[in-house]
This record gives sequence, C-alpha cells and structure tokens, in this order.
Amino acid sequence: MKYERKAHDIVHAALASDDILCEILLRLPEKSVFKLILVSKKWLHLICSNSFRSSYHSCWRENVHLLGFFVCNFLYLGRPRDGFRRPPWEPALPLLSTCKEGDDLKFSGILKQLGYFIDSSNGLLLCGRHPMTYYVWNPITKQPYQLPKPQQFYRSLCMAFVIEDSRDDAICYKVIRAKCVCKPVDVNTVSIETFSSKTSTWKQSTLTCSSSFALCPRTVATVIKGVVHWFAVQRNLAIYDPYLGLRRISLIKLPAGELSYDYEESVLGESSDGLLQYGQSSTLGIEIWVLEKEQSSNSSIYKSTHSGERWILRHKLNFRAMWKQNPTFTEHSKESQILSFLPRNSESVFIRSGSNIFLYDFESKRLEVVHYQGRGSSISWESSKIVPYFRPTWPCSPYVNDLTV
Repeated sequence: MKYERKAHDIVHAALASDDILCEILLRLPEKSVFKLILVSKKWLHLICSNSFRSSYHSCWRENVHLLGFFVCNFLYLGRPRDGFRRPPWEPALPLLSTCKEGDDLKFSGILKQLGYFIDSSNGLLLCGRHPMTYYVWNPITKQPYQLPKPQQFYRSLCMAFVIEDSRDDAICYKVIRAKCVCKPVDVNTVSIETFSSKTSTWKQSTLTCSSSFALCPRTVATVIKGVVHWFAVQRNLAIYDPYLGLRRISLIKLPAGELSYDYEESVLGESSDGLLQYGQSSTLGIEIWVLEKEQSSNSSIYKSTHSGERWILRHKLNFRAMWKQNPTFTEHSKESQILSFLPRNSESVFIRSGSNIFLYDFESKRLEVVHYQGRGSSISWESSKIVPYFRPTWPCSPYVNDLTV
C-alpha cells in the first residue's frame, strides 16, 4: 500500500506540473487531446492556450475545417457611388457553403451586417466597405467589432490582415491599409495606415523601398509568420515585416516560368515546410513555385535584400493531362484556373473549372469535386475573387478574452 500510495503521489505531482503535463499531451493524437479538455478547467485552459497550440502544431500538422468559399466581387468593393450597383437579389457577402456549419453561418443573418468580404485569418473575418468602414468578426463570440474610421482617405488601396501571437491568449490582430497609385509614377514610398487591436487606434506611416514600385490595387496580402506579401506591378512582390520596425519594403521578382507571359491567375500561400509558395495558371496548366534559401547564404526573406533566395519549381500540372487522369469528370469547362492554396499545404490546390470547384492532389494526381451550396451559376467569375474560408479545428476555451478587449 505504501508503494501504491507513493506511485500515486508521484503521478499526481507530475500531472500537477504544467511543463510535464504539456510534454505528455504533445505526444498524444489530436482527438485524444481534445477529449482531455473535460478533465478539469486547468486542463481546458492549458490545451486551449496559444502557447500549447503553437507547440502542438510544431510537432503535428495543423488541421483546419473548410466552411465554404466567400465571393468578393471587385465591381462593388471600393467603387464610387455612381459606379456599378449590386442587384437586390445578390447578397453583399455570398458564402458558397460546403458543410452544415457553413450553412448555419450563411443563414444566421450576421453576414448581412458585415458589408463585403476582404480577408480571413484563423477563422476571423475582415469585412467592410472601402475606404472607411471595416468590421472584424470573431467566430467564437459570433460578434462583429467595428473598427474606428481610418484617419486617411485612400481611394485606391490594398489590405493586409495580420493575426498576432499573444501570451495572455487574447486574440490580437493588425489591419493594414496601403495606398495605391492608379497612374504609374517614379516613387519609392507608399503610405500605410495600421490599426492595432491592442491600442484600438490607427497609426499612419510611410514605407520606403530601395527602388521605385507600385502596389496592385484592390488586392489582399498573404501573411506568413507575420510578414506581409503584396503583389506589385511588373511581376514583383512587395514584402513588409511590421515587426522589424524598419518601415521598409523589399521587392522580389516573381519566377519566370513557361506560363509567365500567358498567365491568367496567380495566388500566394504558405507551403507545408513554411516557405512562401506562388502559383500561376494559364489556359495550359499550373505552375507551383516555392521561395527557398540557398544553403550557402544566410540572408532571409524578411531582410531588405534577397540575393540568397531563389524560386524552385515544385509542381507543374497540365490541364489536358489532369482531365485524362480523371476520366470520371467527362463534362468540364475549357476555362480552368488555379483558385487558391490550402493553409500550409504543398500537396493540394483548389482549381476552378466553369462554376465547378475541384481539389487536386499532386501526389495521387486525383481530382475531387468540392460540393457547395450557393448561387454558383449566377456568380460573375471573371470579376470576382473566390476565397476558401477555413476555421481551425483546435478548441477554444470560454475563458479566453474576447478580441475586442
């Protein structure tokens, strides 16, 4: 009995230590970890914390759940009042739902209050009406938060939505508005305004580049590890790290492939190994590139020079061969294009063909149709950006602070 009591005390002391408990939980599969949130409030708070989630995802691959596809029509977003008007039958924020959770969001009525879709990150939605009204919607609290009006009026602009890591588990973020010059001019600066949820205020600043450049208007940045990547004119990428405090923008040339002079669609994303990946498509097919650091170089993508970075062609897909390898899809549109990457995924990509959306796996070469509920046939695909909406599968503690705090 003394031996059993001593063993029980040792186990109890081990589980009472957060460090030891974390090491044990990190070795369990995701489903088992989720069940253990019922043990106690302490275990719930520990498992749902940002620090443990980050540690777990560094050991295991992060899982996300696709709720559907948001439709952003560029004919209405940021246009003058005397421009194109949205017809009454077309919702301002269409969601092509792919599951019951997406249906619940679509018919909840909340989307009617948010304006037009701009971007999403970690399940949070950034919506609004350019150039002065913006909302951030939290899927946990299911409440929209209206940002204060910006200080500057930008008629043409591009955006960035940055989710920040927080030690106290509060949801923190930045919203960045960058001014775009419609007429090409020889300038090497850009004016931006940044909203921080920590201060609830907008702050204006000017970013400088070593060469002249211009950002592409009405686009949204791809954010990887807090670093902002905007499309710029002349096939450049403009890269800005808001946490370096240098207020500088770096330019890097997009890869020159066989499709470079005939591409119709281009997207950015994060690869499975944490690299920047770029996809472009034409009527012929798709090319997927990743930006890798040369082994002999210590330079980083986050610095002002990129002499040590080079684009590597990771995948190449011919549309004609894709349809032959998947003969079950006999009826398909001749106009196919890359739609979007999946979060932190290099093996799969969304492809649109007509009003159909497919998921293609490069390893198995299999094509899978993505069924969605919505007005797919009435969407103006040429003037719209179709963006997948994912939510992390990781549970959230009800004791975590609200994002508006």
